[in-house]
Amino acid sequence: MPILTPSGFTRLAWVEWGPENAARTVVCVHGLTRNARDFDVLAQALAAAGWRVAAVDVPGRGRSEWLRKPGEYSYPVYAAALAAFLGRLGVERVDWVGTSMGGLVGMMLAAQPQTLIHRLVLNDIGPFIPKAAVERIASYVGRDSRFASVEAVEAYLRQVNAPFGPLSDAEWRHLATHSAVRAEDGQYRLHYDPAIGQALRAAPIEDVALWPLWDAIDVPVLVLRGAQSDLLASETTAEMGRRGAAAARGMVKVQEIAGVGHAPALMEPGQIRHVLEFLGAR
Repeated sequence: MPILTPSGFTRLAWVEWGPENAARTVVCVHGLTRNARDFDVLAQALAAAGWRVAAVDVPGRGRSEWLRKPGEYSYPVYAAALAAFLGRLGVERVDWVGTSMGGLVGMMLAAQPQTLIHRLVLNDIGPFIPKAAVERIASYVGRDSRFASVEAVEAYLRQVNAPFGPLSDAEWRHLATHSAVRAEDGQYRLHYDPAIGQALRAAPIEDVALWPLWDAIDVPVLVLRGAQSDLLASETTAEMGRRGAAAARGMVKVQEIAGVGHAPALMEPGQIRHVLEFLGAR
């Protein structure tokens, strides 16, 4: 679908599962360098329960078009693009599952008056991100690397995404297959615009604090935290459970995932069960 960005229209791609006329719709939004196909396993579980699931490629990732200007890779642009996407779905409310970056965009939209977001799942993300975690991500995001094969892409992903947890060989291959695309020189590159990394390095890196945004969210929230995460500290999740509109009404639930860092891949049955139970799927 075409969406309007500061420098013109660009096309947004997504993947759907389940009946279009389902009673409930879930929108899944991936992390900074990832894509919609990260949610295949979760989406299939939700669709099997009768839900409609839409997993979107954020601009510059996967099958969505790249933005014309690197400076447009910003959260206000992402939020506007995905708000337009919600309108395209033609529903009055959605549940939102957001991993890392996708969770931040979900927080931005859930904090708005008359939000369409009914329930919010934040996968290893919150309103405070320490400087050290941002520096780690900035150290590898945006490198325009080339790989001789999909197997080489998989080896790279196993290294940089090791905090995803103990995935099976088939799951790593799934991630690699949808993370690799042919480059002009016949080799493979990662399936995102390298320019997305420029925003991380455009200014000195500091802690990111978004507590006023969190305080405004007044919908039920499930926070999934990788027990070894360097991006979402246990102190942050504790504070999320104490403050803000949702916490005041007892609508914040925190679930820690053992043996995982940033971020749970949402492929393991136990992780999927946490999401299904929170959203009310049987």
